Amino acid sequence: MKLKPQEIEIQNIDHLGIVAGIIDSIGIVEIINEIIGVEKEEKVSAGQVVKAMIINGLGFVSKPLYMFPEYFETIACEHLIGAGVKPEYLNDDKLGRVMDKLFIKGLDTIFFIIAVKAAQKFGVSLSTSHLDSSSMHVHGQYNTSLPEVIFESQKVGNNQELEQLAVKSPKEITITYGYSRDHRPDLKQFIIEMICLGDGDIPIFLKLASGNQADSSCFGHIAVEYQKQLEVNSLIVADSALYTESNLKMMSELRWLCRVPLSIKAAKSLISTIPESEFIDSRIPGYKLASKTENYAGIEQRWLVVQSQERRESDLRKLTQKVIKAESKAVQELKKLSQEEFACEADAIKALSKLSKQFKYHQINESKVIQIKSKTKDSPQAISYQISATVSQDDSKINTELLSAGRFIIATNVLDSKELSHDSMLSEYKAQQSCERGFGFLKDPLFFADSIFLKSPERIESLGMIMGLCLLVYTLAQRQIRNALFNSKSTIKNQLGKAIDRPTLRWIFQCFQCIHLVTLNQEEHISNWNQDRDFILRLLPDDCLRYYQLVT
Repeated sequence: MKLKPQEIEIQNIDHLGIVAGIIDSIGIVEIINEIIGVEKEEKVSAGQVVKAMIINGLGFVSKPLYMFPEYFETIACEHLIGAGVKPEYLNDDKLGRVMDKLFIKGLDTIFFIIAVKAAQKFGVSLSTSHLDSSSMHVHGQYNTSLPEVIFESQKVGNNQELEQLAVKSPKEITITYGYSRDHRPDLKQFIIEMICLGDGDIPIFLKLASGNQADSSCFGHIAVEYQKQLEVNSLIVADSALYTESNLKMMSELRWLCRVPLSIKAAKSLISTIPESEFIDSRIPGYKLASKTENYAGIEQRWLVVQSQERRESDLRKLTQKVIKAESKAVQELKKLSQEEFACEADAIKALSKLSKQFKYHQINESKVIQIKSKTKDSPQAISYQISATVSQDDSKINTELLSAGRFIIATNVLDSKELSHDSMLSEYKAQQSCERGFGFLKDPLFFADSIFLKSPERIESLGMIMGLCLLVYTLAQRQIRNALFNSKSTIKNQLGKAIDRPTLRWIFQCFQCIHLVTLNQEEHISNWNQDRDFILRLLPDDCLRYYQLVT
């Protein structure tokens, strides 16, 4: 029997069924619709628009937002997003209106509500929270486009008179120049502030800030506000930007752990004076630890001096190179100075003293002032003075850096080592890379964050929240697969055919290429299915299986 072309319809699903299933497991569509509301006549709800944007963001095809309808023409739009949702409904006008509504309702609050529910649903531990920030650069001018929105409600006062309550919409960020972590100081930027959970790198807090905001000025406020909302005594882990006197006092009721900046005199002195004999081997290979009790900003705390063998070797190599380079420069400078003539002995000594202060690793030796006859034509009989000296290494200065090589300090206000051991302090600080991995994901050229072209800061912020939801879905699915493989003591094959139990979700996505929804005589079928894909999919929630018609 020969089928007519219109009787067959083939649409792509690929890995997007996994994305859609995780979105359903979290309940993102329902949460967004509850917050934004659903209009009777709308063909696609705000929650479905957000779902479509997450699917687009994790499609890894670099389709910008204004090409949304074209993107969804090739995939199973109704199957993945909802019955009756046509590609043409997902146009840039609809997306823009939804993003404006999200902004007005409070983006960081919406993200936090969704992330907390996701953590509860997937059993993610809230015991440690990693705080960090990164910059995202943009092109073009950005001006506020939304009018100031006022939500008005009424309440009856004690005197039974109606009082008007006006609550202003959130203040938009400023897209401007600032310290660029992307090494693009020529471009305007905004800042992404993020907290990731130590269990699986799951983002639980995300907020956008103006491009010129300093981390040290906001991290303390973020930590306190986050802890209030979380209602769990989570250990806040951060880099040295958190370690300021005002932040530590602000966080007096919180448990925290962060790096101590060496700009603090006590810290710089400690790493360069503590003897090697006070260090003990860590359980983490390649590290040695020494603990001290310190008081900074009026807060008693534990300082853990960490010595990394790998970093020490690197620092020592760099120090050797710097000393050699500094010696060459010092010899040249001294040679140049020795050729100058001075009117008096005091001037010569002063010039030599000034030069010696510029030396970081060297000192002046065998210095003397020589009296000579002036070489000037005007007064051939006049007397002038020259410097004669040699340069040698200053062992005291070099030894200070030798001793401090490979060392840094992390601090915590958790004084009981039984509650938080030295090894755990180091382990938690090293896990700070969870945020860095998240930022790396958001800045990937394959991700639509690379094409931030929106016309207003408000929509930039809304897109930032959607980007965060993409990261949330991605990390949850990756954690789910890794935990399932670990618990079942199973493995899958990587690109090289090697058995692994910690695959990246991006590799899993590649394993699901060329899967289609085939509609034949109004009956739906999944094409190109095999046992390997079946095994991987059953590591995920049932919501994912439904999109590949493995459960009803």
